[in-house]
Amino acid sequence: MIAALVAAAPVFLFGALTCPPAFAQDNPVAEEADDPNAGGPDPADQQAATPDAATPASANPSVEPEAAPADDANQPPAGTEAAAPPEAAPPPPEGSPVVTSIRAKLADPALRKGASSDDLAALEAFYNARSEAIWMTDMGFSSEAQAAIDEVLRADDWGLSSAAFDLPFAGDLPDSADKQALGEIKLDLAILKYARYARGGRTVPVQLSKLYGMVPSLRDPKTVLVEIAAAPQPDVYLQGLHPKHVQFHRLHQALLKARAESEAGAKPANMQKIIVNMERWRWMPEDLGSLHVLLNVPAFTVYVARDGKPVYTDKIVVGELKYATPVFSADLKSVVFNPEWTVPPTIVRENLLPKLRGGGGFFGGNTSILKQHGLNVNYNGKRVDPSSIDWNRVNMGAISFTQAPGPDNVLGKVKFIYPNPYTVYMHDTIKQGLFNKDMRAEGHNCPRVEHPGKIAAVILAQDQNLPQAEIDKLLASGYNAAVNIAHSVPVHTAYFTAVADEQGKIATFADIYKLDAPVAAAILGKAGKPEAVADNAETKPKPAKPSGASSPPPSSGFTASTP
Repeated sequence: MIAALVAAAPVFLFGALTCPPAFAQDNPVAEEADDPNAGGPDPADQQAATPDAATPASANPSVEPEAAPADDANQPPAGTEAAAPPEAAPPPPEGSPVVTSIRAKLADPALRKGASSDDLAALEAFYNARSEAIWMTDMGFSSEAQAAIDEVLRADDWGLSSAAFDLPFAGDLPDSADKQALGEIKLDLAILKYARYARGGRTVPVQLSKLYGMVPSLRDPKTVLVEIAAAPQPDVYLQGLHPKHVQFHRLHQALLKARAESEAGAKPANMQKIIVNMERWRWMPEDLGSLHVLLNVPAFTVYVARDGKPVYTDKIVVGELKYATPVFSADLKSVVFNPEWTVPPTIVRENLLPKLRGGGGFFGGNTSILKQHGLNVNYNGKRVDPSSIDWNRVNMGAISFTQAPGPDNVLGKVKFIYPNPYTVYMHDTIKQGLFNKDMRAEGHNCPRVEHPGKIAAVILAQDQNLPQAEIDKLLASGYNAAVNIAHSVPVHTAYFTAVADEQGKIATFADIYKLDAPVAAAILGKAGKPEAVADNAETKPKPAKPSGASSPPPSSGFTASTP
């Protein structure tokens, strides 16, 4: 079978054994006609007849409706009461001179210019509900305010930029309520911006690359104001807004070390890469899940973790640059043993149709490629004879190609279903030789795992105590069978080009999809030309080994959050 694949269709063999590219899939609408050679429908046939819009179907055009009595025209229907007018919002409590000035200044267009509308709305609601300022005293900024200012000034230690925050001077001594109000508002806006940036709100990931499906979890600015006003140590509160994942804090410590080396005159390594990957952790879900799966694309590695501890690690193959594996989180729903493969639209378009529309066959097509790969043809879900189809006229929206379970099935023995917008899922592969390579970015975008039976056994044992013997029986049966997941098992497909071990040593990995530069440009202002990897870029990354070693990164770095 494999020899036939190589001989007959090398492109199909090496580019079509998994899933469609994440952003180049077709979305055809199935044709309902019974004749597969009928072609597409005539648009004129799709228009439904409708009654004359000017005459309701039940109306008698010969009878004029009676006019309503003038006295009743504005009255509610009989038996109902007029709705009571909504109650007016209570006036804000009487405020101190500073708070009164804050309320007035928040309406000033000059002050509002350039500020976040959500932050301004939060400030209006917050100060309309209180009578005293948070930060200002008769002697200037309180000690709590000075601690908050100092913490924001240390933003660079956290991979942020202190220059991004317009802060008041901590030693200011405003001599009027208006000046005190301006100082309070300035500090408030800086704190809210810091809170947003600490949670990954410096940029919108999908605007950097269509590969990013992550949405940072931002804290509501109203909540931030209430919490920090009540916090005994505002600086500690601000520190707590950063991600609590162990790997983030290891990178944070590595950054502090690199910054210290830089200040001492040494040239630190990987500082920008550390900051870029800290930012990616800000985009991750706050809770990875007590049992979860994490695939790190640049490391070509998958991890299974339980309660913050790694329980399994394996090699994966990811999509090549043209068919890059997307970055997202989704919940695992089922593990399918001996799966059937439905050929994705991209492979149909790029690999099958050119052959089917070539020479030979009853309708001029060469259907031998279907036999070579054991593919069945379905029209509107019903099995049909491929030689009976005019491949140059058929409505492809009604056609699907499937491959039955078996030793030659390109999905292998297991696939893992976690529904997502990209139609991507991890699965087995019949091309086991791929796992002998250091650079494992080949084929389409679905990740392929080296030992799918083992990872399935680990997940199902942790999820529902399914014994290994039952897994072995499912694998050996040859029949398509799915085991549904009983509990929440998130699957996180991530893109980290730098990780830190327990000793703070940094391991870096090749930026195979050229995604580091766009992130650096967005958060650091560094010049970098974003690569169009999501738009089927043709360039192929050069093979590269992880720096320092070819072994997988420390799995414990991906599996826990700090207390």
